[in-house]
Amino acid sequence: MIKRTLLKELKELFRDGRIRITIGIVVLLLGTAIWVSGSQYIEAKANFEAFTESERETWEGQGEKNPHSAAHYGTYAFKPEYPLGLLDKGIDKFTGTSIFLEAHKRNEAQYIPIADRTGLARFGELTPDFILLFIIPLLIILMGYNSYTKENEQGTFLLLKSQGVKKHSLLLGKWTALFIPIAIISLVLFLIAGLIISNIKDLGSFSWGSLGILLLIYWGYYIVFINITLFVSRISKKSAIALVSLLGVWIVSCLLIPKVASNIANSKYPYPTRQQFTSTIKKEKEEGLDGHNPWSEAAKQLEKETLAQYNVDSVHKLPFNYDGYRMQKGEEHESEVYRKHYQKLRQQFANQASTYRALSVLSPFLPTRFLSMGIARTDYYTHWDFEDKVEDYRLSKVQFLNEYFAKNSKYGDWGFEADAKLWEKLPEFTYQYQPFSEVLRQQKSSLFILGGWLLFTFFLLFNVKNKI
Repeated sequence: MIKRTLLKELKELFRDGRIRITIGIVVLLLGTAIWVSGSQYIEAKANFEAFTESERETWEGQGEKNPHSAAHYGTYAFKPEYPLGLLDKGIDKFTGTSIFLEAHKRNEAQYIPIADRTGLARFGELTPDFILLFIIPLLIILMGYNSYTKENEQGTFLLLKSQGVKKHSLLLGKWTALFIPIAIISLVLFLIAGLIISNIKDLGSFSWGSLGILLLIYWGYYIVFINITLFVSRISKKSAIALVSLLGVWIVSCLLIPKVASNIANSKYPYPTRQQFTSTIKKEKEEGLDGHNPWSEAAKQLEKETLAQYNVDSVHKLPFNYDGYRMQKGEEHESEVYRKHYQKLRQQFANQASTYRALSVLSPFLPTRFLSMGIARTDYYTHWDFEDKVEDYRLSKVQFLNEYFAKNSKYGDWGFEADAKLWEKLPEFTYQYQPFSEVLRQQKSSLFILGGWLLFTFFLLFNVKNKI
């Protein structure tokens, strides 16, 4: 009976011209989105490789120069595109992908993609994640809103009863008829995306396993909407009522609650303005050791402690160039100031994230959104991991240059120049994305909440009472 119900429901779905046209439009949009995203990904990967190579050539081609001057000259670190970002761009379009590395200053990521786009971008983009998260749930509603109400309106419930159709058999048949088309559409999309990604040259971080898990996440999300759709159809008396109710559910789940959650999190745990943030850091940096100012109180105290440590009475008698030593100590002080205040930003993010997680119980959209961005490595955790690793590299770079200056020159010799081959000895910056196990740890609560939505909606669906 399940098989008969399934075949009957599928025939009715594809006999309906509206459904055929809608599915065709969704498939066309998905195909276009994948093609556009694939082209953008290939272009971004080519740009990353070209810019990285060009920047390294510029760094190594500086010629003879004072090492600390080279630290101020600086260089760029670039964030590589993660392959699954083709499916979900997450926050990457709102955050920069390159950071300028220089002495005494921690810079943020620059060249935000969204800044180069027109005002129309605020209305959304044709990306795979937009269709997967917003459009396919609407397709599910359109396909299934009258699954039960049509039986009531056509008077076929008595006929089904007389033929001995069991309630759960009918339900499973209708459920499967909704899931199969959605599963096929999304599976084909992910397979095409996987083939596009896997055929790109020099691809190092792509995993079919991660792609499969991302597909399962979206299937779980769609199952929640299938369960809700069938539940509303079972308890509604008319198809029009069911459709309006389900559209209301979609608006609340996908549009209203995410916006409300964002507003609550931002109002409860606000970030400081950029002016407040930079002025506070500037003030604390000035209160401590400045490597360029040997006459400050902090510099005099450092000189006193250093002379006592090496048991000499003049910086000229130290076994290294004290200028380079003081520069490095100033860099370490400034680094601690930056770490302190960036850690405060991380704490605000953690507080906001806990607010989001608490409100995720009101909408399956939120946990799915967070899981999708996490697996695609386009979430805040990944962005800040990139910034932190760039900062670690910046500090090691400046330390390398300051120590070379201190060990190979004399105090006061600011005309000292290092051989051009020194720049080649500095290792290149390479960013390794966080392993999948770390992503699961970060997104553990979202995974549990989405699982809770699955259990809750299945419970509703199989325990509702209706005519059959």
